[in-house]
Amino acid sequence: MTNPYDKNKAISADEAAKIIPRAEFRVFGKNIIAGVQEHMWKCKATLYAARVMPEEIYFLSRRTNEANVKVRDGLLDIKTKVGETPEGYEIFQPRGKFKFPVKREELGEILKHLEVALELTKDVYSLEEFIEMAKENSELAVVRVEKKRYGFSVEGIICEYAQVWFNGAMVETACCESENYEGMKKATQALGISELPNTNYLKAAKQVLGMD
Repeated sequence: MTNPYDKNKAISADEAAKIIPRAEFRVFGKNIIAGVQEHMWKCKATLYAARVMPEEIYFLSRRTNEANVKVRDGLLDIKTKVGETPEGYEIFQPRGKFKFPVKREELGEILKHLEVALELTKDVYSLEEFIEMAKENSELAVVRVEKKRYGFSVEGIICEYAQVWFNGAMVETACCESENYEGMKKATQALGISELPNTNYLKAAKQVLGMD
């Protein structure tokens, strides 16, 4: 059986250009999980293992909802929104990974995606220094995020439901993710979440923190 969680793979630029970007539809709220569980048995979902993720640190900017900047295991990862499907599913593109400590030029690149300018006077910055700088800036917020995720698929479409803690405040989430947009539409309908607002992690965290 093909594992829908496998990453897209390409061995040439021509092949990469032919890959349809993977999009995501995600919802947050209360009592999300119970509703998804009730529906998933009816649509014959294929279950995968539950995962407790390492703590992540998200950097939120009041200036943008299109730059997902987070740190896990000391590695900072950037993804930016590059578009939406006609159905309103969001497409995020990886923009780079940075290993702390980072050089001044690298931190400048990170801040560019957050659309925030900070005075950088040192040649190298540690993660702890970046966190403190972000906390002191009114345009930024630092959020510690914990996730307990349960993966499954519906007719080959990647799905999950999860408990997520933003600075200790727990909310529930569910999502479908695929390059098969028509399949995503059917999966969201089968799981009973298609009529809920499409909300990515950035927007959900801002709602919890009162930044929206």
